[in-house]
Amino acid sequence: MAVEELHSIIKRCQILEEQDFKEEDFGLFQLAGQRCIDEGHIDQLLEIIQNEKNKVIIKNMGWNLVGPVVRCLLWNDKEHDKRKYYFLMLDLLVKLCNPKELLLGLLELIEEPSGKQISQIILLLLRPLQTVIQKLRNNKAYSVGLALSTLWSQLSLLPVPYSKEQIQADDYGLCQCCKALIEFTKPFVEDVIDNKENSMENEKLKDEILKFCFRSLKCPLLTAQFLEQSDDTGDDPLRCFASEIIGFLSAIGHPFLKMIFNHGRKRKTWDYLEFEEEEDKQLSDSMASLAYLVFVQGISIDQLPMVLRTSKTMLNDSGESGHPCLVPDLRGNASSFSPLRMMFAVGLSYMAFITLSPSYLLQFNMGHIEVLLQRTEESVFSKGLDLLENGLLRIEDNSLLHQYLEIKSFLTVPQGLVKVMTLCPTETLRKKGLAMLQLYINKLDPQGKYTLFRCLLNTSNHSGVEAFIIQNIKNQIDMSLKRTYNKWFTGPQLISLLDLVLFLPEGAETDLLQNSDRIMASLNLLRYLVIKDNENDNQTGLWTELEKIETNFLKPLHTGLNMSKAHYEAEIKNSQEVQKSKDLCSITVGREEIPNMPPEMQLKVLHSALFTFDLIESVLARVEELIEIKTKSTSEENKG
Repeated sequence: MAVEELHSIIKRCQILEEQDFKEEDFGLFQLAGQRCIDEGHIDQLLEIIQNEKNKVIIKNMGWNLVGPVVRCLLWNDKEHDKRKYYFLMLDLLVKLCNPKELLLGLLELIEEPSGKQISQIILLLLRPLQTVIQKLRNNKAYSVGLALSTLWSQLSLLPVPYSKEQIQADDYGLCQCCKALIEFTKPFVEDVIDNKENSMENEKLKDEILKFCFRSLKCPLLTAQFLEQSDDTGDDPLRCFASEIIGFLSAIGHPFLKMIFNHGRKRKTWDYLEFEEEEDKQLSDSMASLAYLVFVQGISIDQLPMVLRTSKTMLNDSGESGHPCLVPDLRGNASSFSPLRMMFAVGLSYMAFITLSPSYLLQFNMGHIEVLLQRTEESVFSKGLDLLENGLLRIEDNSLLHQYLEIKSFLTVPQGLVKVMTLCPTETLRKKGLAMLQLYINKLDPQGKYTLFRCLLNTSNHSGVEAFIIQNIKNQIDMSLKRTYNKWFTGPQLISLLDLVLFLPEGAETDLLQNSDRIMASLNLLRYLVIKDNENDNQTGLWTELEKIETNFLKPLHTGLNMSKAHYEAEIKNSQEVQKSKDLCSITVGREEIPNMPPEMQLKVLHSALFTFDLIESVLARVEELIEIKTKSTSEENKG
């Protein structure tokens, strides 16, 4: 019945001109064709499609059959013996139908599914979609862009596999889709390469491919984990995808080196692409992902036209450049120098053979590191840690000039490390953040260390971090006293820094328990200074500032300890009384109320707090004892 109905519709349309087809004819053709497929009349339908007399009808109406055929291929498991006929029908429809209508129909089909069905339909329709676009004569760039945007939107809904096992299983088909998407895009990249005329249409096609590369660098590559290159499982599909995307960039005239070094100048560089506002916001993520892939994963790094010399080779002791054409004078405004401006000033192109110092290379990547550390996904900010480590390990200790800290990212990155150290739930990443902050400190010159310490003491708002910084200050003072004199950690400069260390933020009212790490580190630093620096020498300036230190730090600390101990002793007494009644109650620890705690647990918490206060008090007593001994000894020497 369905076949007869379809023949009837076709017979009526055969006598009409193409422009005379009515909307009603399209609807009836689709319904009859759908019924033929549903009733299994595949052979008869194939004959109708292959009939030369029906060529015009199939060209204009046949695209309506693509949806039913595709659904049979994907979700009709009962008719495996008919699959080859469905594939043949799909190929014929792609060959014969109006490519413009077919393009829209295929993209609508790709947008329909969710979950694991996304990859199934993408893998099925990529080749037909490629064929249809290549048949289009006009607005090819627009069609490529529309297709790539639709495919990427669906692909971005798939979960990114993280472990080796997940990548091998590829349950949602993301890895397969990435591989197929590269094959889909290659002919259009080749069109750009082969077109020597640089026509407007070719420029538009280039821009659409560039946008797709940007999107791919953001998703899935920004969050993707990569297998070791030596892994015996073969090539990592996501690494291969990344390599191909970077290759596309170079092929269409946007080598990755040029793009990475343009970070922070993106509006000026990419305005002609007319990115949507949201896409423009995501561009920094894409560029950061690209920097990670090149410098950490080593993808396409063999194409990098540079020799990385150590900073010692490039800069002499005074900070002057050993190669004035390529390394800037950092004694001026660090935020104003541009490596690209330098290169163009001496007539070099991006692909020329250039030489950059490791510190200079770090400057390029610091903005990307900042972007990665600002993200909340562990898989992303861990890449920021890796990229930072990659840059810092190239630099000699104490050689990173303090002028670099005039660049915003050189201060925001260590602040980002502090957030990782204090807020990340994963211990290994917290430890990595701490290690990177220490490595960063080690690379800075003395003035740079001094500047960074002041910044972090003012911004970290975390007792443990402040204790870590104070310990580093102590180490720098020790080196200055034992080895090489350093004006930044002795005398007036040091006193200015100690003003941030040897004080209580709220005087005697300071929460000593919450600030115990910082207070202990400060007392240990003060004890060290009293022991190592004699009053007559006064290399650190401590002894001229002793009265201020006692007023701002030691006396308020005494008062605060007495108040805190009295409070906790009262809480212990109250808890012991409650324990007798077997009731639950709340206690106040560090100005925070902890409700409904069993009495025995309360006592442990309270006694632990008292132990902390006793420890602080014992160190404080030792510091005051040493001060008294040193002062008395100096007084006797002067009398003698």
